[in-house]
Amino acid sequence: MNPTSRATAEHYTWGSHCNGWHLVRAAGLSVIEERMPPGTRELLHQHAISRQFFYVLGGELVIDVDGVCHRLASGDGLEIAPGTAHQVRNTSDADVDFLVISQPPSHGDRKVLEAVGE
Repeated sequence: MNPTSRATAEHYTWGSHCNGWHLVRAAGLSVIEERMPPGTRELLHQHAISRQFFYVLGGELVIDVDGVCHRLASGDGLEIAPGTAHQVRNTSDADVDFLVISQPPSHGDRKVLEAVGE
């Protein structure tokens, strides 16, 4: 086993200029570091079986969960249960860096709940 970091992890982009790095990509667990620029968001969605935990490394992340808005600062985290509608947003003027831990991995277990382009 070797240490992992952004420099060594598999990188991908999503949404409008958002970045993700797969720090752990295993059959039963996913750990992703993500960076969202100001004014970006993901689509409202839910996962049927994946449980997620969002942990803010730097900046401020807004997570809407079943219609309730949560503002997380650096050092704050929030668990999202399977079947729960949620959306992350960066409403600040600075990048936000955070971890998304999913068990099992959430890729392939995502149902979008809003039309693309809304």
